Amino acid sequence: MPPGDPVLVTGSAGRLGRAVVAELLFHGHAVRPFDRMPTPGCGDPGGCSLLDPVQLDDALRGCTSLVHLAATPDDLDFATELVPNNVVGLKEVLDAAVRQRVRRIVLASSIQVNLRQSRSGPWPVRLGDPPSPLRWYAATKVFMESAGYSYAADHGLEVIAVRLGWCPRTAGQVAEIEGEAIARDTYLSPGDAGRFFRRSIEAAVPAGFHVVFATSRPVHRWVFDPEPARRLLDWEPLDEWPTGALP
Repeated sequence: MPPGDPVLVTGSAGRLGRAVVAELLFHGHAVRPFDRMPTPGCGDPGGCSLLDPVQLDDALRGCTSLVHLAATPDDLDFATELVPNNVVGLKEVLDAAVRQRVRRIVLASSIQVNLRQSRSGPWPVRLGDPPSPLRWYAATKVFMESAGYSYAADHGLEVIAVRLGWCPRTAGQVAEIEGEAIARDTYLSPGDAGRFFRRSIEAAVPAGFHVVFATSRPVHRWVFDPEPARRLLDWEPLDEWPTGALP
């Protein structure tokens, strides 16, 4: 996707969203932010909702690609947080993308899809390994990948689901990663995240459904297989824990 084609970024005001927006803007992409809160550097007022199809249609009109980051990122209440934001909101975003003829959709999945295996091995976790989700948040990401597969098959879209490493949002999460060796090997820096999502927009990718892992360079070992992202997107992480860790 060449610079100039509009890219909608949902969750644009979050930790990952800010990094993605900054990277895309720096490389000349036209970015449309979509978040409940204002996105720094974009001049938007916020107030966006994944559950509002009119807002989604307006935001996606004319866009050729979509980076969908918006979600409840933790194991909060299932009925009031995870279902509306991670399940119903996903459906509304995908339906709007189809209505507005978006060609490429990049979905922010999570390494929590394979988290139980990642803690005990065998390593590295590969795409062919069965899901081993931790709890309900991870289960919503398994649902996301299933939905992405269906929409790619039904509508001829280019859909990339990326199982993202841990990009800490608070000083407490930074301390958690520092205290656990395997967490340092599954860290994802904001810089690497921004560069990953730029490649996910710019790279030539065939129609269909694709899954990759994205973590920064490990301190000790690759816990998640880096080869799918190398092959599909020619993406290589540059950072290593703790580069960029502090929010």
